[in-house]
Amino acid sequence: MKTSDLQVKNLFDLTQTLAAPWLEQIQYPWEILSNIKSLILELGAGLPKSDYEQVAEHIWIAKDALVAPSATLNGPLIIGHETEVRHCAYLRGNALIGDGCVVGNSTELKNVILMNQVQVPHYNYVGDSVLGFKAHMGAGSITSNVKSDKSLVTVRIGEEKLETGLKKFGAILGDKVEIGCNSVLNPGSIVGRSSHVYPLSMVRGIVPPNSIYKTAGEIVTRVIL
Repeated sequence: MKTSDLQVKNLFDLTQTLAAPWLEQIQYPWEILSNIKSLILELGAGLPKSDYEQVAEHIWIAKDALVAPSATLNGPLIIGHETEVRHCAYLRGNALIGDGCVVGNSTELKNVILMNQVQVPHYNYVGDSVLGFKAHMGAGSITSNVKSDKSLVTVRIGEEKLETGLKKFGAILGDKVEIGCNSVLNPGSIVGRSSHVYPLSMVRGIVPPNSIYKTAGEIVTRVIL
């Protein structure tokens, strides 16, 4: 796997997010994490009032979205068209949620970008992360966004080490990634486009695109017939 595989242009279809103008200006997707709040505030101020309702300070919801009364919504927050936010979801703030997404019961989001049609439908925690178009996290799968020793997160690819400068960095999931139930994505995990992670997995580091991840020592290429 090459360092270029970690670049924004090789992980995401940027036509599937309102964050495209910001993502186009950076090389690696984790560079956006420190700026999610400011981009939501700028986007929210310009959203068409015919399509979005500002329901509270710094919270904008598409008029055709479905939000359960029991969900907790903290801004800055944008919820896109035809997205469903289910019972007892906890949106802690700094969340840009695209169109056609599902944020499920008891799912918690914090400082995230979910591109269009992302599903985090059952008991998920997603923090300081970017999830690409049609990414799906199985029930109980979570991102771990802080290292146990509280040191800054680095991304290693072969012998090369990329410094992120971030203490909090969950995971980057490329377009159409599937994460199996009850898996843990350790800080700084990056899963390439169209890869699948087995249930009950502990992912650390980088999963190449078009792969199946069983364990760190057992990653095979997906064969699509």
